[in-house]
Amino acid sequence: MNNLIEAVSNYVILFLLENLSDQLTFHNISHTYDAVGAVREIGFQIHLSDKEMYTVQIAAWFHDCGYVNTYIGHEEESKKIAKNFLENFGCEKYFIEAVLRCIESTKYPQHPTCLTDQVMCDADMFHLTKTNYSKYEKALRLEFEKYLGLIFTDEEWKMENRDFFRNHQYFTEYGQNVLAKFKEVNVRLMNYSNKF
Repeated sequence: MNNLIEAVSNYVILFLLENLSDQLTFHNISHTYDAVGAVREIGFQIHLSDKEMYTVQIAAWFHDCGYVNTYIGHEEESKKIAKNFLENFGCEKYFIEAVLRCIESTKYPQHPTCLTDQVMCDADMFHLTKTNYSKYEKALRLEFEKYLGLIFTDEEWKMENRDFFRNHQYFTEYGQNVLAKFKEVNVRLMNYSNKF
């Protein structure tokens, strides 16, 4: 399985570097690296089995590859890219299906159906816990303007962010007990900082 993770990471890094638009200020290769690191951290903390850990790591590498082809509905494209690669690699059908389900679960609003999906969803929203969250929200705002034509005043964007934080929830035990506390710090900073 380790050679599968190595093959996937090598493939995805090259694929994203060669094909992903540099207009994607948030959903770029850095976000993919962050998601992969986050699934490892969360998976380790909640004691995922080796098989579950492989599943979420592979899903994390592939989960945003679809942005190469489309912005809206990128999850379906990501699943096609992952399925094609994993089938050609000779992976078993049940494993491929588990990876695809993890990718599918990241669609917003998130609806994870099992533990590996929950880990993937929490990892995809790991940036909400970061001390430099403002960097991520600025990148996302730019991306929404470019790809979705959504232009917000500073006040509107602040409200969007607050609503998003309010409606978002982590699913894993680690997410609820640990990540949610870091997220809460960002919520407090948002409410009292004029810079936000």
